[in-house]
Amino acid sequence: MSAPRIDTEARQGLTMVSPPLIYAVLVLAAPLATILAYSFFRDGYLEVIHEFTFENYRAVLSDPVFHKILLRSLWVALAVTAATVLLAFPVAYFLSFVVPPERKALWIFLITIPFWTSYLIRVFLWKVILGHNGVINATLTGIGVIDEPLSFLLFNVQAMVITLAHAYAPFAILPIYVALEKIDRSLLEAGRDLGESRMMTFWRVTLPLAMPGVIAASLIVFIPTIGDYVTPELIGGGKIPMIANMVQKQMLALDNRPLGSAVAVTAMLIVAILSVLFLLLNRRFLRVRS
Repeated sequence: MSAPRIDTEARQGLTMVSPPLIYAVLVLAAPLATILAYSFFRDGYLEVIHEFTFENYRAVLSDPVFHKILLRSLWVALAVTAATVLLAFPVAYFLSFVVPPERKALWIFLITIPFWTSYLIRVFLWKVILGHNGVINATLTGIGVIDEPLSFLLFNVQAMVITLAHAYAPFAILPIYVALEKIDRSLLEAGRDLGESRMMTFWRVTLPLAMPGVIAASLIVFIPTIGDYVTPELIGGGKIPMIANMVQKQMLALDNRPLGSAVAVTAMLIVAILSVLFLLLNRRFLRVRS
C-alpha cells in the first residue's frame, strides 16, 4: 500500500512543481538554447547562415582581445567578491550575535533599502560621487585639501570594484547572516568552556560552520559581477570593457550574432567551471575542518 501512496505524492509534487518548471524552461532555458544554437552558425552579410561550424569558437579562443577582457573580468569579479564578503561578514556577524532579537528585523529591513532603487540609479550615484566635479572632489576642494579635482577617482578598475562591491553588499550579507543564525550557540559556549579564546573559537567553530553562507555569498556576487555591463560602461567610461560589453559589441554594434553568442557561451562555461571548482575546494575545506 505504500507504493501507490508514494506514486500519488510524487504526482502531486510534480503537479505543484510543473508550473514554475515550465516557466523556468521558457524564460531561462529557451534563450540559452537559442544563444547556444547561434554560436554554431556562420555570420553572413546582414544575415545569419544556418550552417553548422566551430569557426566562431576557434575565433574566440584564438583572440588575444578576448583573453585580455576575460582575465580583466575575472580579476574584477574576484576583487569585488573578496571585498564584498570581507565587508559583509562583520556586518552579518554583528547582526547575528550582537543585535538583540527584537531589533534584527529592523536591521534586515535597513540592509534591504538599496533594493528599493534601480541598480542603474545606484551606479549613476557613484559616478556623481567619484566624478571630476563630484561630491568627493567638491568637498576636498572646498576645505582646501586639494587645489584641483582628482582625476584618478573615476574611469578605472578601482572605481568599478567600489561600485560593484556596494551594489552587491546586501546579496552577501543576507546568506552569511542566515548561516550564522543556524549555528548552535551551545557549541560556542563549549569551546570557551574548554579554554579556547574568542578568536580561536571563532576560527575553529564559527567560521567553518558559517562557510556555507560564505560560499553562497561568494557565488551570488561573483557570477553576476563577471557579466556586469552597466558599471564598466558608466564607471569605466566604456574604456575598460568586460565580457558583457564585448558580447554587446558583437551582437549589436557589429551585428555578428554568431560570434557574440560564442563569446557568451565560452564565458558562461568558464564561469561554470570556476564555480564548480570553488565549490569542490570549499567542500574539501569543510571536510578537513570537520
